[in-house]
Amino acid sequence: MTLNKRFSNDVSRTLEKQGRRLFLKETLSAAAVTLAVASGLLLPMQAFASWNEVAFAADNLQTAIKSALGSDLSEASNKISIKAPDITENGAIVPITVSSSLEDVSTITIFSEKNYAPLVAQFKLDKDCDAFISTRIKMSKTSNVIAIVSAGGKNYSTRKEVNVTIGGCGA
Repeated sequence: MTLNKRFSNDVSRTLEKQGRRLFLKETLSAAAVTLAVASGLLLPMQAFASWNEVAFAADNLQTAIKSALGSDLSEASNKISIKAPDITENGAIVPITVSSSLEDVSTITIFSEKNYAPLVAQFKLDKDCDAFISTRIKMSKTSNVIAIVSAGGKNYSTRKEVNVTIGGCGA
């Protein structure tokens, strides 16, 4: 038997063993999760984010803000920072970072002013969390990205204009 043939036989046996191991591992994992769900130890609803249907379905900025935060009033603040590109080629993937030096931050909410649905995301933060969010959003066209931070029972906001070359929300 040649060295190449012996090597290829060894490789194929190794791959077969790895395939069996992977199959067993995945089967046992699926069985464990199924058992946990069936016994009530793992509730499927715990894995889903909360959904404010009215706020996400709003088609104008004022309604979206009021539905998401309970009030459309906010105070402009220089203690909130939005990092986003000045110009983006693709509105489907716009990187956004929002941070704040305000104390007692409970939520960070991001809006895109001219999107068909202006509410982009809302993050509820634990009291021990830093007020820092980094994500990617979709923007339909050039508009302001507005970050509203709820801290100490009040809403504070800042905005940054992002120029979009190709919209990412469809027509």
